[in-house]
Amino acid sequence: MRLQKIFVTIIFAFSLLVALNFGVQHVSGEQLPKIKTLIIDGENNHNWKATTPVLQKMLEESGRFTVDVITLNRDGKKYKVGAVTANLDSNLVGNEFSPVFDKFDLVISNFNNHKGGAWSEAVRTAFEKYVKDGHGFVVYHAADNAFREWKEYNKMIAFGGWGNRNESDGPYLYIDKDGKTIRDESKGSGGHHGSQWAFPITNQATEHPVMKGLPKVFMHSADELYERMRGPAENVTILATAYAKNTTKRHEPMLLAIEYGKGRVFHTTLGHDAQQLKSVAFIVTFLRGAEWAATGKVNIPVPDDMPNESEPVTRK
Repeated sequence: MRLQKIFVTIIFAFSLLVALNFGVQHVSGEQLPKIKTLIIDGENNHNWKATTPVLQKMLEESGRFTVDVITLNRDGKKYKVGAVTANLDSNLVGNEFSPVFDKFDLVISNFNNHKGGAWSEAVRTAFEKYVKDGHGFVVYHAADNAFREWKEYNKMIAFGGWGNRNESDGPYLYIDKDGKTIRDESKGSGGHHGSQWAFPITNQATEHPVMKGLPKVFMHSADELYERMRGPAENVTILATAYAKNTTKRHEPMLLAIEYGKGRVFHTTLGHDAQQLKSVAFIVTFLRGAEWAATGKVNIPVPDDMPNESEPVTRK
């Protein structure tokens, strides 16, 4: 009888461990609440008309996100809503862009005011509050070229480039050859990249939810390697870097995680055009970064085709 009780106890304990293990590691995107996501586009010195549909499809096919899009048209120095996806109020179209953020868990910017327009003060204030109150924000590629004059936006994104940025906007941020994070106050313009090339990305935050389980080094397909980026660089974790071997010879940040109030910001400098969005290195880090920004956790798994340091992997 005693052996039988011990056996039953062992079976129960084993079953409990299995159940707990499956509960932690095998939660699919289909079982979790969908992350309500808004992409903002419409002005950019990059091909937003090509990249937004790819980003939308990528997010939706992960099973973790629902996605709506607002496309802005510039009217003088202001912006009006030019188009919205079907789930949004069609009455927004033709009117000045107004705060709609609270309907969403996550906002993704594929927007860059390179022609000199500005969001209204009401929209800027509402967006600052939205992120500070605990929502998520994803800064995609050239969205970090935007809004040099908007102080709080630059705090959200940690650093930016171009748009006449210089030392008055904050330090250069990078990691030196000894692995030390450097905030370089030296004079100079912000933002540069050379010709596109396939480069290795180094995982600098292996225990961060976005990066946990990813290889220490993994290849990304030919893309722009942003360098000499500068800004406030506050409350920021450098998630991943790439070595600018032909120019600065520094480990330049490619992926950042920023705390802004109670909110979380994921900043990726990768993804120049639709071709670069086929890179598995981009897909995996973008999806996991977006999920983390929205929820503070990452359930999207590392796929079997995740590249290592040998060569990039792309999907059709």
